[in-house]
Amino acid sequence: MEELRRYGRVFVTFARNSLVRDMTFRLNFFLQCVSSLGWTAMNVGFYLIIFEHTGSIGEGTGWDRDRFFLFIATTWFINSLVQAFFMPNAQEFSEMIRTGGLDFALLKPIDTQFLISFRRVDWSQLSNFFAGGVIAAVSLWNLAHREVDPMVPSLLSVLLYVVFLLCGISIMYSVMIALSATSVWLGRNQSLYNFWFYITNFSRYPMEIYNRGYLGKPLFGLFTFVIPILLVVNVPARILADPLVAREDGSGWYIVWAAVMTVFSLCASRWMFRKSLLSYRSASS
Repeated sequence: MEELRRYGRVFVTFARNSLVRDMTFRLNFFLQCVSSLGWTAMNVGFYLIIFEHTGSIGEGTGWDRDRFFLFIATTWFINSLVQAFFMPNAQEFSEMIRTGGLDFALLKPIDTQFLISFRRVDWSQLSNFFAGGVIAAVSLWNLAHREVDPMVPSLLSVLLYVVFLLCGISIMYSVMIALSATSVWLGRNQSLYNFWFYITNFSRYPMEIYNRGYLGKPLFGLFTFVIPILLVVNVPARILADPLVAREDGSGWYIVWAAVMTVFSLCASRWMFRKSLLSYRSASS
């Protein structure tokens, strides 16, 4: 327990230092927040236009407008937290290897993966988290007050939503840290970060739209059972938006599979990171 408190104090120090650094250039910080919120507003407008032409995303999927906006809010919750806490550190990891900065990290009396993962926080990315909160609140209000099939989530649903939101963040973090670990062998892996953005884009839409057709089914299988990107947003969003519970096609097993894959992803990425450090040679060698 004392060890956890020590790591907690270190993380608070990292977060405070990052905030001080961001506030040193306040106008830049403000513009980054405005830019992120502008991108969010354009996405909201885009999906509102789509729902002018259709009643749901995917025929018979249950993702009508309000439920889909709850799904989108979940996407922004996860992406904003990942981009605030992990993305800037993952991007700097390859530079630390190239410049020899990893030598100093290895000498610190603290777990290297923790140090690499949390040493910097990009606070401006959290603006989308609050935008997602507003959209989620509006969607839940609309779902609870509509005349046909009103829906009020139970306390258990909300708790499970938070738990699987954390599971989704853990899976995303695992994929990111595993890709970062390859920097030790490759030296520089900018293309792999682009690959991370490409595959995580699949998580932005309901998984039912992939589970059909000769092209969609292989993607569905790959990103559900091998690289579980589709579980990241779909499972927590389904718990709160309810279409998963209403079905009798065994879709509830995705909840169990998401929990299993969260543990597996964290363990696999930890193993890969430690394995990469064993192959590390100092930049000065």
